[in-house]
Amino acid sequence: MNPIQQRRQEYRSLFKQNVKNRLLVDKAVKIVVFSCVIIAIIPLGSILIEVFKNGLAALSIEFLTQIPGAAGSSGGGIGPAIQGTLIIIGLSSLIGIPIGVMSGIYLSEYEVGKFAKSVRFFTDVFMEFPSIVIGIFAFLVIVLVIGSFSVWAGAFALSLIMFPIVARTTEESLKMVPHTYREAGTALGLKKWVITFRIVISAAKSGMITGILLSVSRIGGETAPLIMTVLGSSQFFHGFDTPMDALPLRIWRLSLLPYDNAQGQGWGAALVLIIIILGINLAVKYHYMNKGDNMLTTLIKNRGNRR
Repeated sequence: MNPIQQRRQEYRSLFKQNVKNRLLVDKAVKIVVFSCVIIAIIPLGSILIEVFKNGLAALSIEFLTQIPGAAGSSGGGIGPAIQGTLIIIGLSSLIGIPIGVMSGIYLSEYEVGKFAKSVRFFTDVFMEFPSIVIGIFAFLVIVLVIGSFSVWAGAFALSLIMFPIVARTTEESLKMVPHTYREAGTALGLKKWVITFRIVISAAKSGMITGILLSVSRIGGETAPLIMTVLGSSQFFHGFDTPMDALPLRIWRLSLLPYDNAQGQGWGAALVLIIIILGINLAVKYHYMNKGDNMLTTLIKNRGNRR
């Protein structure tokens, strides 16, 4: 065997050994990742199984539509709590989502110097605030000023929890859009705000919606801010400036009662809350994730047709 062939043989053996080592590392990483996924799914699955097992028996038309009964009684329902949860989530989203989205757009597309860094820093800090602190702040700012617990105070507190999550996820989603999309919009003669709102946001839609749904899921189960703001009620909604019930509050109060019927209703309320949050997630994803191609493609086609 001549020196060239011998060297080729050495290269082949080194290549095979390198590939073998890479495959072993790849398998090890896959095993570790899969194990972590299983570890994460086990507690989640056990929680869901426990909630469905204990809460399914409590579900009925009366339970979903009636007002709460007397403590310890077998009657009553969570109708006002379901209504209040939908109202408080909707009102909080109307306040928190636009502020969060616009903040994320500014941080990603229009950031200038130290001010943007300060905004990003305080947004990160605010996102880690304990919810009870936000509830106390809303109590001091709104409840004490107005003189009564109200839906507005609860929506204000929950929107403060929402907007940092929406802002940061919006910023990161927009930064993941290739810069060539922006250059293509500039080449078409579009203004920056048109490029941002019709091209970049369209391309980042999936990540932005995921962030919004995460924030909705977060506020859907918050109890501490609602204790300090909406207080709770056993009646259906009758004004934004009055106390109102919500599922997290109802679950918390039922869990404190030493009656089997109350415990069963608490499990049923928890199951309803999970179904509501899951329904919102599925409905939003189905509606927005299947709305066609990127806006840049549409604009290019329209420009071509005009020519």
